[in-house]
Amino acid sequence: MTEPSPRLTRAQQRRQTEDSILTAARQMFAELGFERTTIRAVARAAGVDAGLVMHYYGTKDNLFSRAAELPADELPSGGGEEIVDVLLASLASRLDGEPVASLAVLRSMLTNTDAAERYRAAAEPQLSQIITAIPTEDAELRASLLSAIVHGVIIERYLLRLGRLADASPDRIIELLRPCFQTLATAELPPSLVRPAGAN
Repeated sequence: MTEPSPRLTRAQQRRQTEDSILTAARQMFAELGFERTTIRAVARAAGVDAGLVMHYYGTKDNLFSRAAELPADELPSGGGEEIVDVLLASLASRLDGEPVASLAVLRSMLTNTDAAERYRAAAEPQLSQIITAIPTEDAELRASLLSAIVHGVIIERYLLRLGRLADASPDRIIELLRPCFQTLATAELPPSLVRPAGAN
């Protein structure tokens, strides 16, 4: 005889409801962006009343802020090679499973100021660590290129869905990107590409 499942406490029920709302909100913000996502649509997707969404999160802006929270990648304090390994491992995990929180921000940032600011706030600490780890005079530009490649790949794979990136294996993508990342993070430019001091 199967034992009955234990009843959830009120706190557990509340947490479960909040999680359901956040899951639905992340998916909708990722698919539709901030402007086209509505409280009513999120409530319907979560299977709750719209008033309950407002009760827990107050406003659409607050709901977006929670739904689009981005966990910061932990970067090592070592040099370029270590940074390459961590960046590629992080990208591989996002290619293996749809990163809905990241997509919510990326989809929304072009039309919503809060989303753009959230994106910058989440990216700046990591960008600073990457700059510090790259042993070249143009480290800031190289770090920006690495960041642009990571986010461009995610946008292409999940939002634009053009070409083979949408269905390529994460391992193959990482394999092809590794030499480019290693060059940007560790290699000095050849003399022909080095700009004279003071050149614009």
